Amino acid sequence: MKHTERLIVREFNENDWTAVHQYAVRPEVVRFMPWGPNTEAQTKDFIENAIKDREIVPRKKYEFAIVIKETDRLIGGCAIKIDPLHEKNCEIGYCLSSDYWGNNYAAEAVKVLIDFAFNTLKMHRVFALVDIENTRSIRVLEKLKFRKEGRFKEHKLIRNEWRDEFIYAILINEWKT
Repeated sequence: MKHTERLIVREFNENDWTAVHQYAVRPEVVRFMPWGPNTEAQTKDFIENAIKDREIVPRKKYEFAIVIKETDRLIGGCAIKIDPLHEKNCEIGYCLSSDYWGNNYAAEAVKVLIDFAFNTLKMHRVFALVDIENTRSIRVLEKLKFRKEGRFKEHKLIRNEWRDEFIYAILINEWKT
């Protein structure tokens, strides 16, 4: 899909499941996710579904691998989901192996997602939902000029606990300036 200075952001392929599984089993990685830690079968299902989603027309979901260009090592994933009720809005998400936290890879990958959403998919608004305690992810979004629009109380059930989430968003005209 897209190359940056350090990353390749591309579609997942069947052989990616082992690299995805290496981070999808880690409790610290999935702490704020409604999924995981994954079994091997769950990770294989994720990859299979990501590949199947490419065939749906019109496409509503894009799952991408985040790969370090220099080493060809898959270090995470990111996604775009088009809002079915408002087709010019989309949600983004991202997940990195904890081995690569703190290297600005998440922000670099999210820039690719935003560029793809606005320039290729012709979106008007990109938003992200983030657990209120996920300070690393909040920093990524704020660094990229997302606005905090609100807080959803007990919005997501994660491992039998209702969690609050912030919603962050950016409009195309805000991104271009």
